[in-house]
Amino acid sequence: MVTHDIAEAVSMSDRIIVLTGRPSKIKNIYEINLEKKSTPINNRKDSKFSYYYDMIWKDIDFHV
Repeated sequence: MVTHDIAEAVSMSDRIIVLTGRPSKIKNIYEINLEKKSTPINNRKDSKFSYYYDMIWKDIDFHV
């Protein structure tokens, strides 16, 4: 799945790959290990959700 929505990616994925700008290269790979995999809505309530969200946001945050 390809998405630009970090919350969607964290709540639905086992692994997230962050790419660089063009030409695209792998910048980082995150293994998503939530406490108890469930539905995407419930996964967003997991205590680790915010941690992954923040880490990925910092990884892709850049100033144009």
